[in-house]
Amino acid sequence: MPVPDPNASTPAPGDALNGDAYRELFLTAGIGLASVQPGGRLLEFNARFADITGRPREPLKGLFLQDLAHPDELAADQAQFEACLDGRQDRFSRETRVLRPDGTVVYTNLQAVLLRDPQGQPRHFVLVLEDIGERLRVRDVLGSAQAAERASRAKTEFLSRMSHELRTPLNAMLGFAQLLRVDPREPLSETQRQKVQHIERAGAHLLAMMTDVLDLSRIEAGSLPMSIEVLAVNRVMDEAASLVSNQASQAGLRLQHTLPDPVLYVRADMVRLRQVLVNLLSNAIKYNVPGGQVQLDALPIDGHVVLSVRDTGPGLRPEQLAHLFEPFNRLGAERSHIEGTGIGLVIVQRLVDLMQGRVEVSSTPGNGSTFRVWLPAAPAPRSGEGPDTGQRSNFGQLDDLSAGSRTILYAEDNAINVELLRQVMFMRPRWHLEVAQSGHQAIAMAQSNPPDLLLLDMHLGDMSGLDVSDALARFPSTATIPRVALSADAMPDQINEARERGFVDYLTKPLDVKRFLRLLDQCDNAEEGQGQA
Repeated sequence: MPVPDPNASTPAPGDALNGDAYRELFLTAGIGLASVQPGGRLLEFNARFADITGRPREPLKGLFLQDLAHPDELAADQAQFEACLDGRQDRFSRETRVLRPDGTVVYTNLQAVLLRDPQGQPRHFVLVLEDIGERLRVRDVLGSAQAAERASRAKTEFLSRMSHELRTPLNAMLGFAQLLRVDPREPLSETQRQKVQHIERAGAHLLAMMTDVLDLSRIEAGSLPMSIEVLAVNRVMDEAASLVSNQASQAGLRLQHTLPDPVLYVRADMVRLRQVLVNLLSNAIKYNVPGGQVQLDALPIDGHVVLSVRDTGPGLRPEQLAHLFEPFNRLGAERSHIEGTGIGLVIVQRLVDLMQGRVEVSSTPGNGSTFRVWLPAAPAPRSGEGPDTGQRSNFGQLDDLSAGSRTILYAEDNAINVELLRQVMFMRPRWHLEVAQSGHQAIAMAQSNPPDLLLLDMHLGDMSGLDVSDALARFPSTATIPRVALSADAMPDQINEARERGFVDYLTKPLDVKRFLRLLDQCDNAEEGQGQA
């Protein structure tokens, strides 16, 4: 904090401070106060000023401000004091640094006011010196937190975009591979079928890795939507076991699940609980022994429902258990033929945490492992309320399709995706495919000739699939057309929004050919049922 010429005249201390009340305030204030001659020599200062500068009162007397300043601040401080003495300003405020005798740097805020005598000549400066080190640390912490939040949000958005971009070519690869395998018009030889299955397995593995990484990123960013509701445990167990049954059969394992009686209910997110069980069951299948077994059970214990997945695999050593839930740590399995990313169990643990539950593991080398998921139990819903304990239809309004020609209007701006769907529909000759290459074209075509089913990509060139759906909902002639999404955007919040806005189903890319064909069959069955009625 250097000041102008130290040879300037020095007013008497008594001229600088007047009044007992002012002096008492000056000396006892909680911020640093000082009176400084125009030449920079300290005239008077309080205890807090001495504390901030790190000097006892007696050695501080008679020093100049440049004796206290950090060397890197001298020029800037000097310029501010000179501007006051030259009449260009009468006060200033700046953040500056003080250098203590022990070498400690103190970050401060310095405010200076130049007082003049009746003739307008500089009399003395009054300084206010405040230690702002803690404030700057808090600001830095907040800034770092905000930067981390922005980085996390950017990472999630990037992964979301990459997921969408990667799913589009995967749609062609896996879609045509499925078509080769299931097309009855040109059956494959056994050798060709095996090669196609290799393509499908590799693509499915890539898709699973993408999904896991995206889920973990969204969990860490706190942006994973959860819909907690009362769920029938039987239903979730059935669905999870069904999803991994083929995997168990191909591995030569027995998959057993015992449904609780009476039916148990939990508070959880349906999609995420199913994901938890599928992950645990898949691991139990992958890390098992030939001819082994996987068992899924559920029991009520102390206000919770405990879902357990038990396998007959090689088990885990204590040192492996200690690192079981570390991201990307495969505990040595990376040196085996077993595929994986090392984040499946991390996702399981964090999803269960979000559902107010916990995960426990017990394992003995050579005797398999048991994973237990504890979730809050829920009372059984009263008759006519609560969840449907049976299989819920995914097709909703498709049951209300009117009879007539079977036409799909497909809004899609990617030619390869269109060609894939065209080839798939050869397996259902009753259906005719119309294609719109933009959102506006889809709206115009639907209004001129309403289709039986509208299949919408969520990211068209000119508008989103949601926008197309909303536009058609405003016209009586198109408001009741069943709308199904077919999109590479597989984000749960996007799927939920589509359902909330009237979509009866949401198909994700890569296209599950069998699921799509079942959707068309559901439409046909609805028509036949209406005809019989």
